Amino acid sequence: MTTTPLPGLSIGPYAVQPPVVLAPMAGITNAPFRTLCREFAEGGRGFGGRPPGGAAAGGKGLFVSEMITTRALVERNDKTMQLIHFDASETPRSIQLYGVDPVTVGKAVRMIVDEGLADHVDLNFGCPVPKVTRKGGGSALPYKRPLLRAILHEAVTNAGDLPVTMKMRKGIDDDHLTYLDAGRIAVEEGVTAIALHGRTAAQHYGGTADWDAVARLKEHVPEIPVLGNGDIWTADDALRMVRETGCDGVVVGRGCLGRPWLFADLVAGFEGAGPDAYARPSLRQVADVMVRHAHLLGEWIGDEARGVVDFRKHVAWYLKGFSVGSEMRKRLAITSSLDELRELLAELDLDQPWPSGADGPRGRTSGNNRVVLPDGWLRDPYDCAGVTADAELDTSGG
Repeated sequence: MTTTPLPGLSIGPYAVQPPVVLAPMAGITNAPFRTLCREFAEGGRGFGGRPPGGAAAGGKGLFVSEMITTRALVERNDKTMQLIHFDASETPRSIQLYGVDPVTVGKAVRMIVDEGLADHVDLNFGCPVPKVTRKGGGSALPYKRPLLRAILHEAVTNAGDLPVTMKMRKGIDDDHLTYLDAGRIAVEEGVTAIALHGRTAAQHYGGTADWDAVARLKEHVPEIPVLGNGDIWTADDALRMVRETGCDGVVVGRGCLGRPWLFADLVAGFEGAGPDAYARPSLRQVADVMVRHAHLLGEWIGDEARGVVDFRKHVAWYLKGFSVGSEMRKRLAITSSLDELRELLAELDLDQPWPSGADGPRGRTSGNNRVVLPDGWLRDPYDCAGVTADAELDTSGG
């Protein structure tokens, strides 16, 4: 079979092989979910302690925390301090920061360095949700070129030896594309790598990701690695993105929702194995992962019931495509203990094989044609007077 040459991806001093990054997702990529994804990638616990799907052991990748607000970090918000917790086995430790004030961003990065909180800092310039963009943050911010430059300058200056990367979208909408300018600014300010989601903020998660934009960015900033993001649902999608765009690696988000074993597939794919090596778990195996996920959340939160409640959002993703009645899905979505979760799962036909079509799109897919922006935001890309301190959210996690 024809294999895709493995790109050599380094984030600062850290070799990332396979060249795969778990996208930061609010309320999802906390320490328990990162643990599951890493276990599958590394061929460890997986399904019953064996490398799932025949994947070779030893794969790794990079697994990034959910979004941390710089103001909340500097002020040591309780929720934020919990979100930056990393398991002892996580290395390198990657934190994604969101901020709009260069000084506050600089203080947050300096705090990370001085207190040894992480080994890598990623900056969020891609979030399209209204509560972020209405204040000029996330995917709205790169439109203000001087502000973007100032934030990157403060982050890199205060990071010392820690690599700083950034994640962004194409722009606000098709009439206000920013990714090429932002990429050049990033190179000039010393950013180590850039991840591009091939959608505008106006698209949210609808339509089709523009992989051609990833290729254009790679050509525009050959000095540093470019990672592609958007519509990577399978390992074959990741390999195809690398082939078609020339990018140095991929960032995987919604494709792994309810499917942390996708990282085992990615390891197998990038190491040259074909689709026959990809994981096709039965419902029994999926149910085991669901219980472990809920258990890990309870341990992390320090309360089993709260862990199970937090897990509820994952139920539909895990069960996608399986024959599970609507009434049972509702019951599973209101469980409040591990015993209850186990008992309900035991009532299912656990011998069901992996369903056809379950590898496709999951998570949010609807578009949104209106981007909520500060008044007058689009009048002048060089006028940053409208960005004020209240654009810094005081909580983390998106």
